[in-house]
Amino acid sequence: MGARARSAVVAGLRGLWVAVAGLAGSITLFVLSAVSVVLIALGVGALTTPWVLGLVRHWANWRRAVAAEWCGVRIPATYRPFPDGLRGGALGRAERCRLMLADPATWRDLRWLLVDMTAGFVTALLPAALVFYPLEGYALAAGLWRVFTDGTYVGWWYGFVPVSGQGTALLSALLATALLATGLFVAPALLRVHFLLTRSVLAPAAGELEQRVRVLTETRRDAVDTSAAELRRIERDLHDGAQARLVAMGMDLGTIEALIEKNPAKAKALLAQARQSSAEALTELRDLVRGIHPPVLAERGLGDAVRALALRLPVPAEVEVELAGRGDAPVESAAYFAVSEALTNAVKHAGADRIWVDITHTDGQLRISVTDNGRGGAVVADGGGLAGIERRLGTFDGVLAVSSPAGGPTMVTMEIPCVLS
Repeated sequence: MGARARSAVVAGLRGLWVAVAGLAGSITLFVLSAVSVVLIALGVGALTTPWVLGLVRHWANWRRAVAAEWCGVRIPATYRPFPDGLRGGALGRAERCRLMLADPATWRDLRWLLVDMTAGFVTALLPAALVFYPLEGYALAAGLWRVFTDGTYVGWWYGFVPVSGQGTALLSALLATALLATGLFVAPALLRVHFLLTRSVLAPAAGELEQRVRVLTETRRDAVDTSAAELRRIERDLHDGAQARLVAMGMDLGTIEALIEKNPAKAKALLAQARQSSAEALTELRDLVRGIHPPVLAERGLGDAVRALALRLPVPAEVEVELAGRGDAPVESAAYFAVSEALTNAVKHAGADRIWVDITHTDGQLRISVTDNGRGGAVVADGGGLAGIERRLGTFDGVLAVSSPAGGPTMVTMEIPCVLS
């Protein structure tokens, strides 16, 4: 019983805090948002709206955090990420305003502010009322009723009980006991109802979830097609390269066996040729394995693998890595080959004489940017290398952003959700 009482009191205090803070915060932010959006027509709102909507997102994220911590209600945050190459200044804020207003999550946040200041306020206040309102009933029965009446008229109402003397004050104490008993059992559940209401408004709608399923289906199909193409490439490389050399080496060994007694000099020459063929076959097999999963990537991680890539480039490349651990092997492999493709494009098509690679991990995202000082003009076109990178990243819910004005520079930014270990 003591544990139940503590749980009810905690739920009541939390509900009271959420109700009071939520009412003030949601009203203020909704008014600011409405005024700022209206002022977009005058130009001023384009500068203020990103700041105001940023506050709304922080406010909604705080509610998400307490919902998960207090009641175990998980509310996903599905805001669209901003491109890394977003400009600064007034133009950058205007572009940020456009992107935020085009995000469905922004409008869910604004609808939630309306719900939070009305139904959300009531559902948050209910557990507090059931736990703390009975204190007034007991105070009335203890003599507080004399402050409001001399016993000849109704001087106060406690709930639906008209308090006009000691008898009705005792009735208010009886009602308070019923409310308190109810609160002990339902206050935590009522607080959870508040957060479930919040989730129903902030969580993505069914249509968005269906779109998400379609995207995942497409990326899975792309992953299957890519895997099939990779298998065909491996089979072709084995057939045309190492396999052909091994067959030739076997034929040379057969000839050597026949000539070793009759023509030792010819047999010796063929033996040297077979040894050369075996070395070339071994080199091709190593190159093939490196194309599947580079040993340096498996042994030393993404940072050192990308540094090894940079050392093999015909142009100077600087690699900056800030990683606190290792990602999952499939994620590292996808990132490695995406960087490899981006570097190849920079060398072959951009005419760059210098390349910079930055690899970081923040907020659960692996971020990689490949920048070159080439001629620019790179676009994500069907069948192109950048489109291949985009498909590869899409398998892991990653995104690709390309900033490549005519004349350069070109920045290819890749983001993949992942956890380091």
